[in-house]
Amino acid sequence: MKRLLITLMLSAMAPAAFAVTTIKAEVNGMVCAFCAKGIEKKLKALPEGQGTFVDLKSRVVALQLKDAKDVSDEAFNKVIQDAGYSVSKVERVSLTLAEIQAQVANAGKAGGK
Repeated sequence: MKRLLITLMLSAMAPAAFAVTTIKAEVNGMVCAFCAKGIEKKLKALPEGQGTFVDLKSRVVALQLKDAKDVSDEAFNKVIQDAGYSVSKVERVSLTLAEIQAQVANAGKAGGK
């Protein structure tokens, strides 16, 4: 019984130990799929990144960071600006790219009603 309690306690603490950090931004100036692909390509080139998500319709760009890696907001903004776009809002969230993608899809469905 004691072993079961310890296992449950450790498994409950595990998600906090491996928290995901994703930089999520709203980007101005994206008007076509080529724009979105250009930003995605630039973000994928960052060695600290684990994956990217770019949604043209909602103007959302996200970079999920690798464990124990970081990119400053300034460096993130510079990548977007060097690609020819401007960032209107940046935030760090503890969500995976799949979770952000689901949020964007749900927001689109709610807005389309």
